[in-house]
Amino acid sequence: MRKLLLALAAASVIAMPVKAQDITVAITAIVEHPALDAARDGVKAALADAGYKDGENIKFLYESAQGNPGTAAQIARQFVGEEPTVIVPISTPSAQAVVAATRDIPVVFTAVTDPVGAQLVKDLKKPGGNVTGLSDMSPVADHIALIKEITPNVKTIGFVYNTAEANSTSTLAAMKVEAEKAGITIVESVATKSSEVQGATRGLIGRVDAIYIPTDNTIVSALEAAVGVAEEAKIPLYSGDTDSVARGALASVSFNYFDVGRQTGEIVARILKGEAPGDIEVKVASGTDLVVNKKAAEKMGVTFSDDLVKRAKKVIE
Repeated sequence: MRKLLLALAAASVIAMPVKAQDITVAITAIVEHPALDAARDGVKAALADAGYKDGENIKFLYESAQGNPGTAAQIARQFVGEEPTVIVPISTPSAQAVVAATRDIPVVFTAVTDPVGAQLVKDLKKPGGNVTGLSDMSPVADHIALIKEITPNVKTIGFVYNTAEANSTSTLAAMKVEAEKAGITIVESVATKSSEVQGATRGLIGRVDAIYIPTDNTIVSALEAAVGVAEEAKIPLYSGDTDSVARGALASVSFNYFDVGRQTGEIVARILKGEAPGDIEVKVASGTDLVVNKKAAEKMGVTFSDDLVKRAKKVIE
């Protein structure tokens, strides 16, 4: 009976609206790079639109794990000890750390490719408990189509990733399915830390016709190292996120991560207004933008068609 009463009490705390002066939203990311930073800023923007103004009626905390899963776990425990109103982990490793650290504080994850595979929730439609959020499952079918459009003779694509990131292994599985349909072979190359990205990329030269960088936090944090190898070898390098195109990748069709953050912030606002996280369906990010980089194309020996450039939401000159 005592356990039942405690469970009911915890559920009522999660579902109750929160007084404005008591609101604290703790945000953490596995690493700092443009896509994850944009998601963080989008969360804050959506909450501002919902009436929660930073420094007025809401307080934000932010910590980056600097690419270290051990640090992510420490940050999660630290945040739980500070008892914020909601915790927003950005990326799969940070979400796993936070979900493991609390069953009471509402958690709204974002930029997580496969929430079920990462064992954050058991069901997307009915997550239950204290966890919900937003998935950014990459539109890999669109990526394969884009790669074939720009480099029509492609037969092999190099996939650089960190095997420890559940989001990347899920993307790899989906990529292989779509590549097989197109008659393309995926060649894997692993980097377990940012300092290994250059070597992992270089190991693909002479073996593949193009290189693909997924939304892998380890690889994206050292994207410029991979881009440098691709430019030197005159081989096209594509990315799973559009923010990486501005950093030297050739092209991508993907989410605007500021919008991903905004969609996440809207979920946080629903919780602040009284909804229980476990009753909120896990959403899949909506919206895809085509972004191309003309300067990268020149360096990698690629020519964009006029039609492709016209279709692009943004063109990096």
